[in-house]
Amino acid sequence: MTETEAALKALMLLGLDGDAPAYRLLLSQLGGRLRVYFERRMRDAPGDVEDLVQETLMAVHTRRATYDRAQPFTPWAFALARYKLIDHWRRRKVRATTPIDDYIEVLAAYAPEPGSAMDLDRALETLPERQRKLVRDVKIEGLSLAQAGERAGVSEGAAKVALHRALKSLGERMRGRADG
Repeated sequence: MTETEAALKALMLLGLDGDAPAYRLLLSQLGGRLRVYFERRMRDAPGDVEDLVQETLMAVHTRRATYDRAQPFTPWAFALARYKLIDHWRRRKVRATTPIDDYIEVLAAYAPEPGSAMDLDRALETLPERQRKLVRDVKIEGLSLAQAGERAGVSEGAAKVALHRALKSLGERMRGRADG
């Protein structure tokens, strides 16, 4: 348990036991951490950060009776923050995207041991046809997601999701193979 987690949890427990100054300090310290959390995720709408911080602090306050004293505090609080962020995006019809290029590092970092039967071609064969084609088109042939999606007969967004899933699946298989 980190010092921050221990301090915030202690303040939450004191607040639950009726210590108003400790509870105010908890909300103040948590508010600062929430600002950082939302600022990282709301670069396109920095004006909404403070609203999300306040909504999350209200959720912490109104749902504090549901907090399990035996559990860490920050995961509970940041789960509420995550739900508030998702609700915010839904209200504004925003779809968050995650770069999929991070997963290629898993594939690139995998160096099979001599004699290992698992190579890239065999790994690709374990994927469904569409995912296999997308990996080959985007990561081997260098096509854009739009071009690969067009070849596969799907939208760019669907291609991105399928490629993300394929790379994640390959990474898990290769890590499992390297660990075993």
